[in-house]
Amino acid sequence: MWRASILTLYPEMFPGPLGVSLSGEALATGTWALETRNIRDFGQGRHRSVDDTPAGGGPGMVIRADVLAQAIDALGDDGRPRLLMSPRGLPLQQAHVRALAAGDGAVIVCGRFEGIDQRVIEARGLTEVSIGDYVLSGGELGAMVLIDACVRLLPGVMGGATSGDEESFENGLLEYPHYTRPLTFEDRAIPDILRSGHHKNIAAWRRSEAEALTRERRPDLWAAYEARQPPPKKKR
Repeated sequence: MWRASILTLYPEMFPGPLGVSLSGEALATGTWALETRNIRDFGQGRHRSVDDTPAGGGPGMVIRADVLAQAIDALGDDGRPRLLMSPRGLPLQQAHVRALAAGDGAVIVCGRFEGIDQRVIEARGLTEVSIGDYVLSGGELGAMVLIDACVRLLPGVMGGATSGDEESFENGLLEYPHYTRPLTFEDRAIPDILRSGHHKNIAAWRRSEAEALTRERRPDLWAAYEARQPPPKKKR
């Protein structure tokens, strides 16, 4: 079973969106498991303090290394990767999601305030992961995004084994456009090629559309995609 263990100051936020749709059904049937631990249970003193002022001065508060270390240690070490949701982390990409989904799950730390003490990041081997170039109030929403991306790839969750093979980022391209009934909507018709029944031509059209969208919207992805293509064969 794929297991997600969440360390957070707000365990009541979970499962949240993870409790509905595909991830919720998979959670209910035992395809994956969710565990939340309240970092404040390991806080200091009568008020269960978890944070303190930044060393060197500055605004806000920082989660203490000793408090968070105790929370992490209480989970034990079963070999699952330990992740910290952080805007300064490595961008979460589909290849990383696939690797995580193929494993046993993850321990995910959700930061708050100005961040967490750097020493616990180093001492407990936390890998910082970002879901985008913006800042949220805490790591909980990012953790939900990461978990949802992984859970939908678990066997049986999406149904057909190839359901995700042509999605955006799976082959280095953005996904091609989709259409369904009615045949005409506000004078816009479904492209004739999709009604032709010629599967080879349809596949070629979809690839062409995916390439055009990627070239237009994500030049960074397009450059990487082009670099991976084999050189054209020389004519004899």
